[in-house]
Amino acid sequence: MNIVRKKEAMVLFLGDIFVLFISLYLTLTLRYGSIPTQEVIFDHIVPFFILFILSILISFIAGMYEKHTLVLKSKLPKILIQVQIINAIVSISFFYFIPYFIITPKITLFMYLIISLILMTAWRMAIMQTFGTRGKYKALLIAEGSEAKELYNEINKNQRYGTSFVKWIDTSLSSIQGGDIFTLIKSEKISFIVADFSNNKIKEIMPVLYGLIFSGVQFADTQKIYEEIFDRVPLSLVNDVWFLENISSSMKTFFDLFKRITDIFISGILAVLSLFLYPFVYFAIKFDDGGSLFIIQERVGKNDKIIKIRKFRTMMTNDNGNYKNAFLGENRVTRVGKFLRKSRIDELPQLWNVFSGDIALIGPRPELPNLVKIYEKNISYYNMRHIIKPGLSGWAQIYHENHPHHEEAVVQTKEKLSYDFYYIKNRSILLDLKIILKTLKVLLSFVGR
Repeated sequence: MNIVRKKEAMVLFLGDIFVLFISLYLTLTLRYGSIPTQEVIFDHIVPFFILFILSILISFIAGMYEKHTLVLKSKLPKILIQVQIINAIVSISFFYFIPYFIITPKITLFMYLIISLILMTAWRMAIMQTFGTRGKYKALLIAEGSEAKELYNEINKNQRYGTSFVKWIDTSLSSIQGGDIFTLIKSEKISFIVADFSNNKIKEIMPVLYGLIFSGVQFADTQKIYEEIFDRVPLSLVNDVWFLENISSSMKTFFDLFKRITDIFISGILAVLSLFLYPFVYFAIKFDDGGSLFIIQERVGKNDKIIKIRKFRTMMTNDNGNYKNAFLGENRVTRVGKFLRKSRIDELPQLWNVFSGDIALIGPRPELPNLVKIYEKNISYYNMRHIIKPGLSGWAQIYHENHPHHEEAVVQTKEKLSYDFYYIKNRSILLDLKIILKTLKVLLSFVGR
């Protein structure tokens, strides 16, 4: 039993595709006043199928397949309307600016957008109701630490999970007796146990846990469940053995090669295309304060190598990335700089760093050398994030809501590191693609800093 119910995302995906096809079929039926003929369906199916794919992609970027879409029911109609507005813009652009298909369905397209919005809203509300009212598995948590508490509260306070913990046995506060565990499981009819199997206290009751397999009880490691729930690695469970088991560059040889080829191809194209913005940025900066166009900052790259990245200048002088008290001192962010940061245009020159191989498109963001020295002293295994190339965007940039911005912040950086380790452990083509799509969402939302 998967506590996170990963199949839900697949159910939503397949359901959305089905709803879009039904929406088209109903649209054609209403448009022509009868069941559409094969010829009519054939004329519409190819261009609309492309729109289906684009619609699913837009929904993904909007977060329609994330965990929160199954929880925040009140926000669903607003999100769907926003998605449909974007779909309308894309659809109109597709049919009227790409003169490939023989149809230009003004009325049909309008009807389709309305019908698909209604059916998609009804489908999503219905499936959320189904997910929210199904029966829950009774589970037992045997672990210790703040992350165990975080896991316990997340599962028990969130209706979307098909599991609830009837008890949390904190191994740091109480001893564990195999007989008591067995009695608890039988009396409460517990069918799922989440435990930190690396804990020595739990190892002492392994014979009892082993015997429960024959009773149909299922088991999962705390670390695995934590990663599935929070999309990051629990740092309290990270040790030397964890790195030996999970961090091996030799296992990613093909991926790293493919990633490098992709980086060269994509960054090269984007870097060349972005050149048309350079004159506008140059004149804007010169008109604003008359200073230089670029700044060069030192960062720590792969294997602790010092690299130099180039950015459009957004502050009055080059402070090498030290933005602390920037708004209070003389070296403040300029008026043009605020816009460049919000739009992320200031990052465009780094595409040349990607092309040259200093950084990758996706990876942990490169940190300042002086901060790296501080974090290596205060955060265990911090230097392990340098086992791969840093990136222009990364998993932590997308999902870590409280990350520091080039100023000393040990607590926030420690949490950020848990996201970096998650990416290093699970990095893959699909994960990079997900980060790219989520980065597009961030760019379109204009929330740069």
